[in-house]
Amino acid sequence: MVNSQTWFIVAQVLGLITIIFEFASYQIKDKAKYFLTTGVGSFFWMFMFVAIGLATGMSTQLSLLLAATYSTIRNLVFYRIFSKNTPQSKEAGLIFLLVMIAIAVVAGTITVLNAPEQVRWLHILGLFAALAFVIGQYLPGDHYVRVTVVFYAVVVLLTQTPLNILEGDFRWNIMGILIETAKIISVIIFYARYSSQPKKPQLTFVKP
Repeated sequence: MVNSQTWFIVAQVLGLITIIFEFASYQIKDKAKYFLTTGVGSFFWMFMFVAIGLATGMSTQLSLLLAATYSTIRNLVFYRIFSKNTPQSKEAGLIFLLVMIAIAVVAGTITVLNAPEQVRWLHILGLFAALAFVIGQYLPGDHYVRVTVVFYAVVVLLTQTPLNILEGDFRWNIMGILIETAKIISVIIFYARYSSQPKKPQLTFVKP
């Protein structure tokens, strides 16, 4: 039988792979390529939470596991939609977005109600951050997704501390912290790269 220490090490390996994809995704301006890259990253992220749950207690990782599974599906479907880039695909994308928001609200509410009382406030904050990020991903322009991912990353950072581990194991999830920090650093580097160019990324409300 695999012990908790082994699962924790497996989680760190999956986390390293996740960091590579997540960091790369926020350097990409093309929507389809962004969704493909972050979707692959979410796949490894999902299994990282499985490993953490097996190491420290699945109940405290349930909302994060659901979020990662949801993220993987959402990103890969959006990759397909944005890679086509037709009026029909855009309409399908909007419908899919609304469905994803509805699922997130229902699933998130259930998860919050089932979360341990001591960390329920953290899961509520995570639900709002996740919704903002989902909408920010879909909206056109370079800024929405990057602003909302920073907010979401900060909230998830909190869940990777002993605040969210109640099974007698109070280790910090260093890899989880590094993943979210990598997203924030990637956003900072993105703006540093483009701020030195004459044409900076602009906030766009409607694509031509």
